Amino acid sequence: MNDSKPIPQDTREKFRELGTCSRTFFYLLNREFGYPVENEERAAAPLAGGMQRGHQCGMLWGSALAVGAESYRRFEGGDQAVGLAITATQHLVESFSNRTKSVNCRDVTGYDFSRKFDLVKYMARFIFLGDRSCFELAEEWAPEAIQSASRGLSHEQPGSTQKPISCASEVAKKMGAGDEETIMVAGYAGGLGLSGAACGALGAAIWLKTLTWCREHPGKSPPYFNNPDMEKKIAAFAGATDSEFLCHKICGRRFNTISDHTEFIENGGCDKLIDVLAQ
Repeated sequence: MNDSKPIPQDTREKFRELGTCSRTFFYLLNREFGYPVENEERAAAPLAGGMQRGHQCGMLWGSALAVGAESYRRFEGGDQAVGLAITATQHLVESFSNRTKSVNCRDVTGYDFSRKFDLVKYMARFIFLGDRSCFELAEEWAPEAIQSASRGLSHEQPGSTQKPISCASEVAKKMGAGDEETIMVAGYAGGLGLSGAACGALGAAIWLKTLTWCREHPGKSPPYFNNPDMEKKIAAFAGATDSEFLCHKICGRRFNTISDHTEFIENGGCDKLIDVLAQ
């Protein structure tokens, strides 16, 4: 993939067909890479709407999974794949923030999906009217997302004897995920590309739990509303963090580099939370 490739012309149609922004952008970037993964794409659906709570836009969650998958293929699952996935996700976050001035769904849409009334109101607009803000944003950002992903994946990783670590990947390992899935979620580290926003390890746990469901129910879409597996993960997470969702508040700091985050995890940072999410 490179920046000279034609931009997608069917973003709106695919958004309508696939139903969620997270699945749509996972699909769009995978298509550019030439490597579709249906079960994994379907499993991204619950991350839409900022994990249905107004956190990071689902377009980012889905895109980050796609660059993680491509990182795995480029480095055949080696340690460098983790660092590359985080770096590429940082490029995506920067591009999205430059366009929208926020990574959070609630800021972009004007809805707070933790409130049932807002969620129902938005879904009614989406289903019956086709909410223009999200469709238009998807069309506008899709080519930028592809270009940002390409640049991030082409970024040379600094030479280091330190093995890069992602909190999200650590959760994946403890949940029994394979090497590819473990790298796919690597970019979720530090609140998605080290941005300090809502916990990426939680996003990884939700996606992996949903992926198991998708593999057990071929061709079916996972429940979006009232997803019991997702609600259990969120309830356990909230119990362990006093209902705090933001990475930088949970950790008490922001991470400036991959090395900062790696050292934090190596020194036991978030160990208990990772164990809770992996259960």
